[in-house]
Amino acid sequence: MYNNLETHCNAFPLPLHFQTIHTLQKKKPHPKVKSELHPRSRHRERYNFEELIKSSPDLAPFVAPNKYGDESINFFNPDAVKALNTALLKHHYRLEYWDIPQHYLCPPIPGRADYIHNIADLLKEHQSEIPTGQHIKGLDIGVGANCIYPIIGNHEYGWSFIGSDTDEKAISSAQSIVTKNPNLKSHIEIRRQEQANAFFKGVLNPDERVDFTICNPPFHASLEDAKKASLKKLKNLKGQPDVKPVLNFGGQQNELWTKGGEARFVKDMIYESKHFSKQCLWFTSLISKETTLKPTYKILQKVNATFVKTIEMGQGHKISRFIAWTFLTEQEQKDWVKERW
Repeated sequence: MYNNLETHCNAFPLPLHFQTIHTLQKKKPHPKVKSELHPRSRHRERYNFEELIKSSPDLAPFVAPNKYGDESINFFNPDAVKALNTALLKHHYRLEYWDIPQHYLCPPIPGRADYIHNIADLLKEHQSEIPTGQHIKGLDIGVGANCIYPIIGNHEYGWSFIGSDTDEKAISSAQSIVTKNPNLKSHIEIRRQEQANAFFKGVLNPDERVDFTICNPPFHASLEDAKKASLKKLKNLKGQPDVKPVLNFGGQQNELWTKGGEARFVKDMIYESKHFSKQCLWFTSLISKETTLKPTYKILQKVNATFVKTIEMGQGHKISRFIAWTFLTEQEQKDWVKERW
């Protein structure tokens, strides 16, 4: 049985490093609230740089008035983007420490938060209120050096997390973030995935259950594809024929591209999830390209997923979404909630 879940929100606006460029091209009145973002998002209002700098003074050198007199940062400067992310996490999510190694993915916080809030809405469908507390557990496949999803999910809903990754340096960074923030230590466990092509095997124990999984797949098929995509966006936004591609948010090979792109990645994840069908209520993954949806639905039908939902999230001029699937029957879902929640 295949269902579509109605969109909860139009998620997060144009990626931060492109948002400023778009504004510079044409001055528009600034709305007080970013209505595209999830209603529970902490990022619906414009950045209050004065407050952010109080939370993280290291942001101050990067803040300056733009040509319209609005305080902003240079979103083409990876150091400025990292400083902004650090300030946002310290200010809104009460972190004491956050850092990532050079050239690792520095994700836009509003979009990551919207994924978490929409997961909460997905879980809420099983009862009258959003389930909160550390007994609700998620698995972040590819937690990365930044550990963003567990940070937001734990702060907003008190959930506990397993964060897995194949990259040793990313694991070390994520573990350092957890260790240096007392509020995270007892709620987030970082585990190394030793098998490069596995998702759940070797991470989930045979008797272990999680209420949901989340994943931000590498959606490019190669480094060249990643550079071309970045170059195309920059040309369109800057209106210049020759610009150097910049991956402003960084990213290692396993974070940005994989053989076969996101379609192959998600296909492999779905096939493996079948073997863990009774250990998870909802498997989910971000889907960047709309063209990936049709073949993904066919695979989910082939493995006999009982329910499939697609949750759309707007990101400025681009629509993003994540797909959710379960192998549990309606009665098994009710039993799951009764036993665990």
